[in-house]
Amino acid sequence: MAERRLLWLGLALLALCGAFLAWQLRAPMGFILGLRAAKLGALVCVGAATGAATILFQTVAGNRLLTPGLVGFDALFVLLQTLLVAALGGVGVAMIPASVRFGVELVALAAASALLFGLLLRRDARDVTRMILTGIILGVLLRGLAEMVQRMMDPSDYAVVQQAMFASFGRVDPQQLAVAAVVLLAALAAALRMAPALDVAGLGRETARGLGLNHDRVVMVSLLLMAAMVSVSTALVGPITFLGLLTASLARQVTGTHRHAVLIPASAIIGALILVAGQFVFERLLGSQSALAVIVELFGGLLFLVLVLKRRRR
Repeated sequence: MAERRLLWLGLALLALCGAFLAWQLRAPMGFILGLRAAKLGALVCVGAATGAATILFQTVAGNRLLTPGLVGFDALFVLLQTLLVAALGGVGVAMIPASVRFGVELVALAAASALLFGLLLRRDARDVTRMILTGIILGVLLRGLAEMVQRMMDPSDYAVVQQAMFASFGRVDPQQLAVAAVVLLAALAAALRMAPALDVAGLGRETARGLGLNHDRVVMVSLLLMAAMVSVSTALVGPITFLGLLTASLARQVTGTHRHAVLIPASAIIGALILVAGQFVFERLLGSQSALAVIVELFGGLLFLVLVLKRRRR
């Protein structure tokens, strides 16, 4: 049953992607298709990366209210953008090749996450809660540093930083998209290979160790895979904090299973569906240029509050 629902989700995504590309297509078709394909690729990559990363993060953390954005990836991204603009100015940043800028952001985010996980979990993976709390505190610190630097900027430079603070799917470079897709596919393949181990890890550390699983290794590898996915997503379009919470919750409701071999691809497909459907409605049906990320964050934040209040009642 769960596999059948996963198949239907995949077919729905394919149909929606076809509609996104072909809706009211006019000449010059090649040029328009190229632009739409790049935007569609970014939507699918970001949705899939965020959805799959959230399932991994919630499993190792043992908490379905958490998202990778809480560890401070978005704050680090904003700080990097702020420091670049402060050092080079808005014009200087615009002159940096897009591939170089993407590579620097991707390496910085991945290195910071590896450093955080390596330092805090170098002995064992028992205290994941401490790692999460440290990430939250670092996120607050990084946001404070970014705001301090932003207050000293010229209004024109600050406008450049402000534009980078919100996820945008309209400025995706095809070369960046290709690199992001390769990294994402490799991380997804590795995560799916670990699916049986993740099923056992979700039972808790002591139970998993009692069943013969090297729980600490599974946690560390899962966190590194999650970091790779989130780094790719954030460096590609910018930060989206609550999308993962939406996708993971919907994946569990739709599939009705706890098996990661189904949950990981289901959450990835649902994440892509949310973004592609939202962008399709805004651009094609409403003719609006509203920021999709703002709407996703709104509904994701509301879902977070609902889940917290629901857990308190229990």
